[in-house]
Amino acid sequence: MSKTLRLILGDQLNESVSSLADLDKGSDIVLMCEVMGEVTYVRHHKKKVAFILSAMRHFADRLRAQDVSVDYVSLDDPENSSSFTGEVARAVARHDVSRLVVTAPGEFRVLEDMQNWETDLGIAVEIRQDDRFLCPPAMFESWAAGRKQLRMDFFYREMRRHHDVLMADGKPVGGKWNYDADNRERPDPSLKVPAPLQFPPDETSQTILNLVRRYCADHFGELDEFGFAVTREQALEVLQDFIANRLPLFGTYQDAMIEGEPWMYHSHIGFYLNIGLLGPGEVITAVQTAYEAGTAPLNSVEGFIRQILGWREFIRGIYWLKMPHYATENFLAADRPLPDFFWTGDTQMNCLRQSIGQTKKYAYAHHIQRLMVLGNFALLAGLAPKFVNEWYLIVYADAFEWVELPNVSGMVLFADGGYLASKPYAAGGAYINRMSNYCQNCRYKVAEKTGSDACPFNYLYWHFLIRNRDKLGNNARLGMIYRSLDRMSEDKQQTIMDDAGQFLNDLV
Repeated sequence: MSKTLRLILGDQLNESVSSLADLDKGSDIVLMCEVMGEVTYVRHHKKKVAFILSAMRHFADRLRAQDVSVDYVSLDDPENSSSFTGEVARAVARHDVSRLVVTAPGEFRVLEDMQNWETDLGIAVEIRQDDRFLCPPAMFESWAAGRKQLRMDFFYREMRRHHDVLMADGKPVGGKWNYDADNRERPDPSLKVPAPLQFPPDETSQTILNLVRRYCADHFGELDEFGFAVTREQALEVLQDFIANRLPLFGTYQDAMIEGEPWMYHSHIGFYLNIGLLGPGEVITAVQTAYEAGTAPLNSVEGFIRQILGWREFIRGIYWLKMPHYATENFLAADRPLPDFFWTGDTQMNCLRQSIGQTKKYAYAHHIQRLMVLGNFALLAGLAPKFVNEWYLIVYADAFEWVELPNVSGMVLFADGGYLASKPYAAGGAYINRMSNYCQNCRYKVAEKTGSDACPFNYLYWHFLIRNRDKLGNNARLGMIYRSLDRMSEDKQQTIMDDAGQFLNDLV
């Protein structure tokens, strides 16, 4: 009897994944493997490793309960080869299979390896499209054809039309495509933010936590308070908890940051979308249903759906359209190494200390902390894209290269020269003060523009514009800002350059 080996990766934990579409339970074998090469090609956050490995083991158990033959290789298997290629080769030999079926991976480096397996392993290999997304790469490539710059807003509108989401008679519900103007409320420290739904580790997770302590002792991050959903049922509970308890205020406060409140009103489901425990279509349907039932306002529902149907699909489209050269883009020629405090959180800048501290503890920070605190600093300080991309990939449990790289290189660092974003997302301390209460307990004074007590974001902002004027001076969206710069006296500009130069020289 002809047997097929079906490989399931750690971010493909869904029974509807394409590689399982025609599974023959009587003869086929599903291969799942924990390999050290994937754990250490960058030294992923301890909680990230534990989350993915625990979810993998729970998914394998789910398949076995349905009489699927699962060949599962654990990280501590003494015969483990530490690579996908090695484990596939060993499984082919063990099971005498005639072909291998896989779903396309989420990272270009893994796809390159897969494309060599047929020759290297001497077996027929079928790489199927990952159809868990709402915009196949070919569809995105067709939309992007002929466009010198890609803008998410236009893509998002097309996706709304194509999938008939928040549409009525061919027009957007409520008369507008975008309700961002209603989604920038300043934070209120007295808010009683509902705690996120978390789950005590079961026996499987406890085993994994001990495994991670053993094999990843020198990795970034903490393992205490592990509470991720690791099954589909738990992930669905997290989604419903968000809809019931945080979605109504998600839009209003989605950009807000409060000291000691790392989770805010966000959904915390990016983890589960990105490994397959939830699907984007079902998430969008659930959120739209809440709006139609009158339990969530349009500004929150539209803002959330835009993140899933718009931004998430847009970012993935750019990744597969522009790889592999996108990974080496560095339009601003940024070359500074990553400061040590990105790993320790030991900095006097409270906004950075808060964001890095919670990242270290939870393997999580919401999008404004990632973009406008940590990312803004990386942009203004001229940190090299290679190091910044690696850091973001390491520290967040929802980070896979397809989602991390375009966000960091395109959105955070403007390394692609404006292909993804129309301008650099640069800001001084006033933005952080407006959207958080971080500045109240900071050693620096956000109202001071220069000098030893000034918020470093203030002089770093102008220093960034001055040193990159040859590349940014003609950007239409920066015209007003550069005119403001030109009205500054030479002495003031020199003070800015001196303060910024001293600060950057002191970075270690």
